[in-house]
Amino acid sequence: MGSKVSVDASVRVVIVGGGFGGIEAALQLHSWEIPFLLVDMRDAFHHNVAALRASVDSGFAKKTFISFSVTFKDSFRQGTVVGIDLDKQHVLLNDGEEIFFSHLILATGSDGPFPGKFNQVIDMQAAIQTYEDMAKEVQKAPRIVIVGGGSAGVEMAAEVKTMYPTKEVALIHSKIALADEELLPRVRQEVKETLIHEGVNLFLGQRVDNLHELTLHQFKENMVVKTDKGTEMVTDMVILCTGIKVNSSAYRSSFINKLASNGALKVNDHLQVEGYDNIYAIGDCADVKEPKMAYHAGLHADVAVTNIINSLTQKPLKIYTPGSLTFLISMGSNDGVGQISGIYIGHFLVTVAKSKDLFVSKSWKKMGQHMPC
Repeated sequence: MGSKVSVDASVRVVIVGGGFGGIEAALQLHSWEIPFLLVDMRDAFHHNVAALRASVDSGFAKKTFISFSVTFKDSFRQGTVVGIDLDKQHVLLNDGEEIFFSHLILATGSDGPFPGKFNQVIDMQAAIQTYEDMAKEVQKAPRIVIVGGGSAGVEMAAEVKTMYPTKEVALIHSKIALADEELLPRVRQEVKETLIHEGVNLFLGQRVDNLHELTLHQFKENMVVKTDKGTEMVTDMVILCTGIKVNSSAYRSSFINKLASNGALKVNDHLQVEGYDNIYAIGDCADVKEPKMAYHAGLHADVAVTNIINSLTQKPLKIYTPGSLTFLISMGSNDGVGQISGIYIGHFLVTVAKSKDLFVSKSWKKMGQHMPC
């Protein structure tokens, strides 16, 4: 990948959002020597694929945050994007700065409850400490209830039971089947059987009725969790792992007529925002019919950067076509289940491919930095 593309001084790609899609786009633009600026409200990339383990395993959190400025130097700007001036081709920051772009890549990602997501504007060390503090809370709690049985809730339950096999862990999910609905039925059944084998108590087809009364993510003895089916259980910690929502605040006002119902941007086959040949949306904020995953964000980034290069060199644009689903679910550090290109794969392969280190070493290598021990 990468050789120099000759461009004039008018070319500047601005990437809004430094998640998996954003950093992949930045790295590819750097390799092609195309001027770019990556903008993110935080000072570090968050490898949130490993966020759940970081909230359980003390000392792991420092592996999940990687400095932007060390990798991208002057091509990184910390700031919160509050709007986009489409006429002037400016990105507007919360401090009043306006940044010109010739091409724009929107990679704003999604938000959801801590610990699976972390979108606070604090420095890297404070973010790491937040996860370390939660790991201490988990350690203190003999009984834990996890609310939500999508992939995040499933992985959270498995992380706790792997680290602390004697803790009493319950998982409450509003649906009967666990994990994501796009997965093969066999994968979802294996997830269920694995959790049962690990000793997780499952309460499926139920919703928590009194969530607003409960203290979340902190040790508090003898809290009572109540569901809409009349189930009551006493616990010492409640961890929320419910769904995510698209981060649309940076672009919503500018693209109000280009939004899907979930706030994602409507894009064409080239991942260009409908009606704009120099603006791309990738990752969670692109309205593409596939699960919101880091893996897909990276594929989107490749298409967007390729199309920017092709537009500059008068070559045909690349089409993004969602493929058969690849989805790996870590069930703690020693187990996992999933599928590759729509085909079920066994526990051993997922454990080796993902569960051991949750791809953290890959992100550090990609960012050109050394992972702390």
